[in-house]
Amino acid sequence: MIKNIVFDIGNVLTDFRYRGFLADKGLDEAMIDRIEKCTVDTPYWHEFDRCAISYDEVVENFVSLDPEIGDLLRTVFADLHGMVTGRDYAIPWIEKIKAAGYKVYYLSNFSEKAYNECRDALEFDKHCDGGIYSFTERLVKPDHAFFKLLLDRYGLEASECVFFDDTEKNVKAAIECGFNSFVFTDQGKANEDLESLGVKI
Repeated sequence: MIKNIVFDIGNVLTDFRYRGFLADKGLDEAMIDRIEKCTVDTPYWHEFDRCAISYDEVVENFVSLDPEIGDLLRTVFADLHGMVTGRDYAIPWIEKIKAAGYKVYYLSNFSEKAYNECRDALEFDKHCDGGIYSFTERLVKPDHAFFKLLLDRYGLEASECVFFDDTEKNVKAAIECGFNSFVFTDQGKANEDLESLGVKI
């Protein structure tokens, strides 16, 4: 029996608009591709989310991969506001799920800097029954320990949880930990996935 719905945050309850964030700063597609290769496409980004290295360290690691654009990297990542933006459906959806008798949690890879500078996009977290941001625990998905921490902290049974994430490897990890889990594409499909497990909202 399903009792708990667990959401990833980026591209599920919010938009992680990395490319749009860079485009807003006047950068063209070629430069955005170049920046992407030395930032989010590297292991350093996960280490940033895990709070294993400081903001200054992560930026200098990015710079080390493409020194020619070092000054640009330091400038564009000085303030992350606008990289994560809210989705209008998030809070009403959470409240509807809770009104149907289910608990709602979040489990997200999220850096402390992004949390502080994109706080306006995260108002939904006050409406959840609990959740964990990666930077607080120095764990990131798809590490099984991150999923197990959520279960232990809130006294949940994995078999009673449904987890939604936009990244397939994280969904796979959740299933390996005993969760019911689906790749998130949009709210409508997620509601269909929930209904397939007998969850009616």
